Amino acid sequence: MAFILWGIALALILAGIWMLQRSRKLRQASGLPQGQIVYADTDQWREPREPILSRRWGLVGRPDYLVAHGRDLIPVEVKSGRRPSPLYRSHLLQLGAYCLLVEDWTGHRPPHGLLHYENATVQVPFDDTLRQAVIDTLADMRRAARQPDVPRSHNDPARCHRCGVRHACDQSL
Repeated sequence: MAFILWGIALALILAGIWMLQRSRKLRQASGLPQGQIVYADTDQWREPREPILSRRWGLVGRPDYLVAHGRDLIPVEVKSGRRPSPLYRSHLLQLGAYCLLVEDWTGHRPPHGLLHYENATVQVPFDDTLRQAVIDTLADMRRAARQPDVPRSHNDPARCHRCGVRHACDQSL
């Protein structure tokens, strides 16, 4: 009987070690930095997290992750494709918007955010240049929203083809 109990205990210990190693590998593959995950919007089996709201900037968003690293909250945006070169401006602005949300929400500016791609994780500094680009883009969007007609802003047929409002667009490529 004691032999069976020792065998069960050993099996449980080995299973625990395997699960710890597996979780470390999954965390590395996710691109998440060391620190506690304090917000996640990627769990498809749970109710979506409340979005983060900034009344100051008129901005709402749900970063994929927020990781507490010391006193900093680091936004992490997970992209499904491979890392583009150069990085897409839209990806940088999206991550910058999450950084701006975190800054307004906590009163502390994150030093950077992370863009995680299938083949790379890129640390993007949340410097004055990116911060101002986000603020300027928000202002441009507000101005465009007040216009009766806004022309399309791209020349990419593939993007146009995937557009959700293409059926109603008189400028489709």
